[in-house]
Amino acid sequence: MKSVSFAPISASNSTILILGTMPGTKSLELNQYYGHNQNNFWKFLFNIFNETFSTDYETRKKLLLKNKIALWDVLEYCDRIGSLDSAIKNEIANDFETFLLQHPNIKTILFNGQKAAAFFKKYVTVNPSYKLITLPSTSPANASKSFQFKLEEWEIIKTL
Repeated sequence: MKSVSFAPISASNSTILILGTMPGTKSLELNQYYGHNQNNFWKFLFNIFNETFSTDYETRKKLLLKNKIALWDVLEYCDRIGSLDSAIKNEIANDFETFLLQHPNIKTILFNGQKAAAFFKKYVTVNPSYKLITLPSTSPANASKSFQFKLEEWEIIKTL
């Protein structure tokens, strides 16, 4: 199955960029980042910023922008059956050179999981002044660590 990523959620004042790999099947079906209800991404962010959790996608996007966070995926395109990153083939990276030029306030890039970091490092070269941080995947497929453990790792956002 051919998969195409979404446009980024960002503002000119974004200081943090969070990158996933590629939207999964459920997210593509809903046309929403992290649309699978078992993915903890949105639960983590609402918790970190002490906001009441919402399933409303517009509210979720506003939470990102309010906290100067941009959201995108490393890959623009890939072939994949299912939602597992391990099934990705024939991938093409997004245009980070242009994106980062258009968002000069971004200083930190957070990766939602090891695979997002690996694809980024494979295809993208950035100035060493960027702080690159790999966080545990929020995917339900990443069940080796508890919700609480992963949340504590993600709380680094508060210090950036």
